Amino acid sequence: MLAYDADLELFRDNFKRFMSEHIAPHYEKWEREGLMPRPVWTLLGENGYLCVDVPEEYGGYGVPTEYSLMLIEESARAGYGALSTAISCHSEIAAPYILHIATEEQKQHWLPKMVSGEVVGAIGMTEPGAGSDLQGMRSSAILNGDHYLLNGSKTFISNGQHADLVVLAAKTDPQARAKGVSLLLVDTHLEGFKKGTNLDKIGLHSQDTSELFFDNVKVPANQLLGNAGQGFAYLMQELPRERTAIAATALGAIRGAIDVTTQYVQERQAFGQKIGSFQNTRFVLAQAKIDELATAAFYNQNLALYKESKLDVETAAALKCFSSDMQMKVIDSLLQLFGGYGYMTEYPISRFFVDARIQRIYGGTNEIMKEIVARGMIGR
Repeated sequence: MLAYDADLELFRDNFKRFMSEHIAPHYEKWEREGLMPRPVWTLLGENGYLCVDVPEEYGGYGVPTEYSLMLIEESARAGYGALSTAISCHSEIAAPYILHIATEEQKQHWLPKMVSGEVVGAIGMTEPGAGSDLQGMRSSAILNGDHYLLNGSKTFISNGQHADLVVLAAKTDPQARAKGVSLLLVDTHLEGFKKGTNLDKIGLHSQDTSELFFDNVKVPANQLLGNAGQGFAYLMQELPRERTAIAATALGAIRGAIDVTTQYVQERQAFGQKIGSFQNTRFVLAQAKIDELATAAFYNQNLALYKESKLDVETAAALKCFSSDMQMKVIDSLLQLFGGYGYMTEYPISRFFVDARIQRIYGGTNEIMKEIVARGMIGR
């Protein structure tokens, strides 16, 4: 169990004020336009809300991991799922790969710029024919003297439009299957690197998601992340953090949906009384609270394990599956209490609903999460 931390709560309050001032007045417009503007990243960096657990020597605060994950949870709770996902991809996924695997020179080059918001980070794994089954990837990066020649494409890349850096998985030895996959730090401004159009999604509308194309991109050999052929091992090492971040989003969204629904049922009337006085309403809210408490307990357990470097792949997969399934279940039940208004985009519960659906897909589908848990129990 994580102890109460007064500094964390002060940081939380400051971030909530930041969102009220800089996010709330514009978020609806960004959702309509389908893109959160690039200057938001600079604003996040200037106010100290990016990569906060990165050590001070690389520009961060060096605070415990829960400070970073709190930003994910609170932005999701406020109903800003796109912001939550954007920060998560940058701070919880891309940055840890660099911090834990990169050379000192690579860390010094990239991390301070990610902390400041000068560089937006993304992770490049999924391809048109390789989603959860990453062994099916076709993107190749063949060593040619002092550089890798990168060819191929990626899809569904979060932060894809704004990304300046992509932690990219590619085959450096196409004949070696899983053992031929390596990770590269790819500068998106290199010649031959092309970003496709911003993809149109059913939820997370203002969170940029793109296809990426590589046509003979010359990636300097010194931008290999870690050792060649160890890409899958690094993915297994870092995925627990990503899946814990997905759970932070789920927990925040559950709490946010409960917040807006609790307020609504105390204001809305039907049959001459507030709908909050009906037993069904009370039971639905009570079950949502129970589910929130269960999700929080599982999440806090995993976070404590992660901080002790004891969080294994199976437990992280179980948390990702449980929390995102619970997010969808709870929000669906709460939307029902709004009746027809729950289907209207002007009511925040509708955005909580559509934003929730992707959580069971990205980071590894929940079906794959169950397979991971099963393998830990009885093998393949």
